[in-house]
Amino acid sequence: RYSESRRALFYPHNNKLEYIWTGVPAIVLTWLVISGWMAWDGIMSEAPEDSEQIEIMGYQFAWTLRYGGMDNEVGDYDYRLIDAVNEWGIDFSDRSSFDDFKAQNIVIPKGKPILLKIRARDVLHSVYIPHMRLKMDAVPGMPTQFWFVANKTTAEMKVEEGNPEFEYELACTEICGEGHFSMKKKVTVLEPEKYEEWKTKQ
Repeated sequence: RYSESRRALFYPHNNKLEYIWTGVPAIVLTWLVISGWMAWDGIMSEAPEDSEQIEIMGYQFAWTLRYGGMDNEVGDYDYRLIDAVNEWGIDFSDRSSFDDFKAQNIVIPKGKPILLKIRARDVLHSVYIPHMRLKMDAVPGMPTQFWFVANKTTAEMKVEEGNPEFEYELACTEICGEGHFSMKKKVTVLEPEKYEEWKTKQ
């Protein structure tokens, strides 16, 4: 409010303040970038040799899953081989393809590295497993991958959450069309010996 006894303060510049609000964000952002780069480098590094290989392919509007079979190696594919019978475009000249198998839902072992090989058949999709903090885009024509280790079984999470209905889930986080909401799969984490039983049955 106007007062005859008060004059406006002329305060055009303060070097100390400029150094502080330039220096502090620069230090914080440098730390964030370096720590983020180190985390990303670990995630995107070569997966351990004993990793369970699972290929996830997104299409409008579902995910399909292919496991590496007993040799634990997902066979090669070629998009030009995709037709009404071979929805994956599996290249059967690659012997690794012979024992691959499909699954309705993702089943993985606790405590063992899992290598997800991700691709899309039509438009951009995104693999998202929220409870495991996993997210990676599925890009047409550009296969992506990452590896991780699940450290809690589904049964352990049911107890921890106090929810007997709890399930891990895989969802799509790209708005990929009208049926986007239906791109959901159940993810089950088992003890290693139970997982091996399940895999053998497949």
